Amino acid sequence: MRRLDKGAPLRAAMEAAGLDIGRLAAKTKEQDPEGAGLSRAMVGFIVGKGKTAREECSDHAAGLIAAVLGKAVNDLFETPVFTLAESTSTRRSKSAEPRKYLPERLMDQRELAEFLRKSMSWIDKQIQDAARQGEMWPGLIYVGTSRRFDPHAVLDSMRRQRAA
Repeated sequence: MRRLDKGAPLRAAMEAAGLDIGRLAAKTKEQDPEGAGLSRAMVGFIVGKGKTAREECSDHAAGLIAAVLGKAVNDLFETPVFTLAESTSTRRSKSAEPRKYLPERLMDQRELAEFLRKSMSWIDKQIQDAARQGEMWPGLIYVGTSRRFDPHAVLDSMRRQRAA
């Protein structure tokens, strides 16, 4: 998830709820079904506005923060949208933003996480969930003992999940 407006809505919601970074982190432990919550440092990265602030975080972290603040996730964060270079349209659309083209090679996990704007732990969880169901996560290819990913297969799978 990507925070809206460089985290301004997050900080405003924190102020309205009377919470600082430490208290918000403590309350995420109460909201988390596993009881782990978010660390004070992680919350600081997500809501901060300095050099160490992060524009992106996991869906899980965004959900915990939004729940503690009593807001909808979409009020504080946005889901990144991917644009493919290929189109079935016969008309060319003109956009002010440059398109993101998919790489024509396999990616390692760090590259895929950056490309999807997800965390590496999110990818690990998806792979583990698929393994529990006796399936292989789409796009995952083992090369020796290292993982490589086909970004086209991963995006196709994510689109099918959203459509379902």
